[in-house]
Amino acid sequence: MLLHKEITDKIINCFYTVYNELGYGFLEKVYENALKIELENEGLNCETQKPINVFYDGYEVGKYFADLIIENKIIIELKACPLIEEHEFQLLNYLKATDIEVGLLLSFGKEPKFKRKIFTKDRKENRI
Repeated sequence: MLLHKEITDKIINCFYTVYNELGYGFLEKVYENALKIELENEGLNCETQKPINVFYDGYEVGKYFADLIIENKIIIELKACPLIEEHEFQLLNYLKATDIEVGLLLSFGKEPKFKRKIFTKDRKENRI
């Protein structure tokens, strides 16, 4: 069974609903706003542009902003372009820097695509 499958299924359905309505070519912020509306209509709690602090050796060394965090369980990273490997690493780094284990990378490019990434707590604990 996939971790948080029920929530990720809802997110992916909302992603395709937004893509089918808006299509390709808007800025990421447009897709973020539309997806947030769709997710909230499905009863999901959404936070946008939530800061993620990155620490090294006990010091804060940077800050990222997650496009969307759903139910405090899933990070969504949106792209308005085709996916490349660096986007996947970006999402994995978000997962490493938080207690959240599941991430979805959603591309509103010419063809809609998504990738699901996992970074489990046991892997995080082994890094300490």
